[in-house]
Amino acid sequence: MGDLIEVVEYDPAWPAQFAALGTALREALGEVALRIDHIGSTSVPGLAAKPVIDIQISVGSLEPLDVYKVPLQRLGLVHRADNPELTKRYFREAPGSRRTHVHVRDLGSFSQQLPLLFRDFLRAHPVVAAEFAEAKRGCARRFRDDRRAYVAAKEPLVWDIVRRADSWAQSVGWRSAPSDA
Repeated sequence: MGDLIEVVEYDPAWPAQFAALGTALREALGEVALRIDHIGSTSVPGLAAKPVIDIQISVGSLEPLDVYKVPLQRLGLVHRADNPELTKRYFREAPGSRRTHVHVRDLGSFSQQLPLLFRDFLRAHPVVAAEFAEAKRGCARRFRDDRRAYVAAKEPLVWDIVRRADSWAQSVGWRSAPSDA
């Protein structure tokens, strides 16, 4: 339970919002951030999404934490130490700021590559992106006030898209593009 789930039409301002955040992150983290990428649905042109900018910061190692935690906190980001995913460290916007999710992951790990592949596949396949958008809208209508149920309801389609993305990656020799910031 918690915030209501709202899937909105694509906002052409999302890339610029990411760019401003990406620039600030790059300045704060320097070489600690091996990559800074716009991920998630707001990174796919035309894709309806929850209006949350997702950013992935790729690092050489999740430890020591303070190497990136301190600079991120200086920017006002809040470390969510209660995040159950052990393959990432998670930060959120400061209270009262625009909703932002920052995922810090090990460069080259499965959990770091997967969101980049998913994003690039949807960018290259607008029909699949439209199918995904429609499914998200339906899940948001059904589970508007239950985030866990919303995520669980769209999970089978997400994994189907991952399977198709993997086949596509193998057929085109996909490699992630250079860092976004």
